[in-house]
Amino acid sequence: MSRGRELRPGQRCRLRVWDRATGAVRTVFESRDVLFEAPNWTADDRLLVNGDGRLWLLPVDGSAAPEEILAEGLPDANNDHVLAPDGQTVFASANDWHIWQLPLTGGAATRVTHDDGAMHFLHGVSPDGRRLAYVRLQPEGENWWASATIHTIGVDGRDGRAVTTHPGPADGCEWTPDGEWMLFNTEQFSPGRAQIARVRPDGSELTQLTFDERVNWFPHVSPDGEIAVYLSYPPGTTGHPVDLEVELRLVSVDAWGSPTTLATLHGGQGTINVPSWAPDGSGFAFADYPVD
Repeated sequence: MSRGRELRPGQRCRLRVWDRATGAVRTVFESRDVLFEAPNWTADDRLLVNGDGRLWLLPVDGSAAPEEILAEGLPDANNDHVLAPDGQTVFASANDWHIWQLPLTGGAATRVTHDDGAMHFLHGVSPDGRRLAYVRLQPEGENWWASATIHTIGVDGRDGRAVTTHPGPADGCEWTPDGEWMLFNTEQFSPGRAQIARVRPDGSELTQLTFDERVNWFPHVSPDGEIAVYLSYPPGTTGHPVDLEVELRLVSVDAWGSPTTLATLHGGQGTINVPSWAPDGSGFAFADYPVD
């Protein structure tokens, strides 16, 4: 029995890589059985993904199929997971609405967040490896997004801090490589239409970066700090749903108003939820879900 999202009849999951030098896209792995999501790129050129509620690793060159990470005690994982800067630790959100950590090689998982009446969705780890960035949801009835704010917490589960206090909704928070800023998407500036913004980790200097009619999510800055990729939904999209025609857009971090569309694909949720740049900045990984 699946413990995560499932493919629809006639649908495929593809794990793919965009090459920065050539602009080409290649397919690393394709499945009609398991819906894999949200690749991270490890220091030894593997992709970390989730599928069926579990975490998996596969080589970026496509030479082998995904192999499950044996994570003892980890509840069903969702598509919010990141790699520590040391390359040895995985931080992952699970469907108990908490953040967990475990060795990349597998082993016992330990919970980071505490029961505080909220849901915790991980998106970033600080460049020094000491803090995690997450979205803190406090639902009202069936409205999960009644309050969605950006927070950070120590990897030891201590010293939680609010970065934003506006109910948003906000999501997709992560540090820039120099640690000076956090990028995220928010509806604070245009209710019902997420746009990319940046803020200092202490919550100061909140600045809107994109201003178009599309709905923009999940910004990820390259390791050299020069460019960023983000997911762009059609105008009028609510939230970050599955199975829409979406775009992957590339921008210079100094010119957010001039994006280039790298690819148009069938996807959305699961495509590029988490940081997926190669450590050397040579490309990034993503997932799409075409239907025959």
